[in-house]
Amino acid sequence: MNPRPIIAYDPARPAALVDPFGRAISYLRVSVTDRCDFRCVYCMSEHMEFLPRRDLLTLEELDRLCTAFIERGTRKLRITGGEPLMRRDISSLFRRLSRHLASGLLDELTLTTNGSQLERHAPALADCGVKRVNVSLDTLDPERFRALTRTGDHARVLAGIEAALAAGLQVKLNAVALKGVNETEVVELTRFAHERGMDMTFIEVMPLGEIDGAERIDQYLPLSNVRERLAECFTLTEIDYRSGGPARYMRVAETGGRVGFITPLSHNFCESCNRVRVTCTGTLFMCLGQEDAADLRAPLRDDPSDASLHAAIDAAIARKPKGHDFVIDRESRAPAVARHMSTTGG
Repeated sequence: MNPRPIIAYDPARPAALVDPFGRAISYLRVSVTDRCDFRCVYCMSEHMEFLPRRDLLTLEELDRLCTAFIERGTRKLRITGGEPLMRRDISSLFRRLSRHLASGLLDELTLTTNGSQLERHAPALADCGVKRVNVSLDTLDPERFRALTRTGDHARVLAGIEAALAAGLQVKLNAVALKGVNETEVVELTRFAHERGMDMTFIEVMPLGEIDGAERIDQYLPLSNVRERLAECFTLTEIDYRSGGPARYMRVAETGGRVGFITPLSHNFCESCNRVRVTCTGTLFMCLGQEDAADLRAPLRDDPSDASLHAAIDAAIARKPKGHDFVIDRESRAPAVARHMSTTGG
């Protein structure tokens, strides 16, 4: 396929971002730090080397970058990490970005977090117009949680969830399905979420980055297995609800709540992909499961007019691939992508 022609950026009439397969790019995930206070066994090595702080985009640069995408049709913006709430003065970035909610250019400003810092930040996030947050919680067992995260405090995460709910935020729980680890908890996790008015989403483990002491094929649990286990206790009905991301949802009749499934391996969702990701260093990945990327930091810093930034974005979107190359099997021992999820943005 010939690449889509790149049209010069016109600030008076900014063109929408559309990839070579006709998919409009309306969802941007931006990492503000690669640092995290957890070391989850499926995500990173125990002894991580994080980026020098000088390599990270400043909060002002992150604001410019997000604004450029919003001018080009981004309607949903998710702040990620690492653990994004570890970034110093992160609330000031949310305050800046909230102007796009007020103007109507942005439909949603949201966040993915491990919950460790959420108790402290929840009221400020609500004040900035954040309506929803995703919190990662793979288990309800404190000892298992400690083993999975290596450093995490289970009680602190639960307190963060309660603080978010008290602040009026809608919370969705995310759990990575891990074979032989938390597969017996999927019913309990779903009940826990629905009793508190939260959606519950299960995610297949993704082959990103080298991890210590385990192979991903030994961690991988197809979500078809999770769905079967849930169906033993619940009546599940497919629904059309979408949150803007890749999850496919079902209604649980017994609780009235929703349960989502993100299946990058057993049933990928590439055909409807409307997302791109930017790392905390300003690297744009057009696909989570591909290595092709574009540097947005240089045009940000070299051209205060943002014309070079928009040109770089256009060139990158023009080569967004049709789908990812994720695979987990005994023959593919190396990760599909060498970078860790915390580097790309969770």
